[in-house]
Amino acid sequence: MKLIFIFSISLLTAFYSFGQKPRAREIGIPFDGEPGKYNSITDVPGVEVGYSTIISGTGANKLGEGPVRTGVTAIFPRGKAKKFSPVYANWYSLNGNGEMTGTTWVTESGFLETPIMITNTNSVGIVRDAVLKWYIETDWYGKEDWWYTYPVVGETYDGFLNDIYGFHIKETHVLEAINNATGGKIDEGNVGGGTGMKCLGFKGGTGTASRKISLAGENYTLGVLVQSNFGSKKNLTIAGVPVGIALKDTLNSEFYGAPQSRHEEGDGSIIVIVATDAPLLPHQLKRIAQRVPIGIGLVGGRGSNGSGDIFLSFSTANLEAFDREKTTQVSTLSNDHMTHFFEATVQAVEEAIINGMMAAETMTGINDNKVYALPHDLLIQVLKNYNRLTK
Repeated sequence: MKLIFIFSISLLTAFYSFGQKPRAREIGIPFDGEPGKYNSITDVPGVEVGYSTIISGTGANKLGEGPVRTGVTAIFPRGKAKKFSPVYANWYSLNGNGEMTGTTWVTESGFLETPIMITNTNSVGIVRDAVLKWYIETDWYGKEDWWYTYPVVGETYDGFLNDIYGFHIKETHVLEAINNATGGKIDEGNVGGGTGMKCLGFKGGTGTASRKISLAGENYTLGVLVQSNFGSKKNLTIAGVPVGIALKDTLNSEFYGAPQSRHEEGDGSIIVIVATDAPLLPHQLKRIAQRVPIGIGLVGGRGSNGSGDIFLSFSTANLEAFDREKTTQVSTLSNDHMTHFFEATVQAVEEAIINGMMAAETMTGINDNKVYALPHDLLIQVLKNYNRLTK
């Protein structure tokens, strides 16, 4: 056992010496399922993700001046180049103390017609307006003569670290996130909309993961992106181990002067986006979204009263499904195959949350409020004590 611990610490040293932050699998945390190439939502062909991250200022909070710890995340289901290309989609909320605009039309129509944006609670409006303006300036709709549109913008609250009532997100930041959207390997932790978030007693933020699914002679991918800002430290569970209890007296967040509120332990939010290239219809995507809470529960989420737990899933298949004039033909998987995708969703959500926490770094924000990163060395030791490391 001692040798395992020494090996694990050496592994961490190797990562840090190359300026890298190890992901959960890379330190030996066990997860079910087979990930894609990047273990990311961008493993789903066509999906692109971009960030704008704003970190400035230190010390006492001065309304409108900072410190600032916030950002914007942009997700394009079929990439920016595809422009207007609706995908089948649906959404679900475990607890509705949060916001995601445009979701009523997603359910009503069955289509997601826009990119997905994620930011902080008080910046939903400016992000929505900036995206609308971007549609016009880039001719997003092309030949489509649209007289309405409903951007999809989700949020979680970063006011413990960020001057959230200073309204620091501007149109330029929205455009930066959009313009930075790309496929392949993407950053995690203190980036984009997840910059100022905390999760399960430690620093949270943006995380991602994916799963491969082989079914009836076809290969599919399901990917997840989370913006995590939820949960109580006492409930933090990794690989079935009660890590939060083991670390209950370790690196507790330091509170000096955040705005007074009715915040209760466990309050917070999580936005989860699930993407797949499998041919699923809106009612099946609703079923996918309804399985997200199981993955959140595995790491310690409880859907607290003060938490906004909102999830959206979409399918990039059936490229020609949307047509305003013609009758279209689409393909779909049998419901008898859905369990494979339920399992993949649960697995990817669990891993994405932990990946986000692994990548997040200790952050000091307004009034010197501090949220500590999940300590990798102590985490390894706790998991080793339970024989849960694979390396």
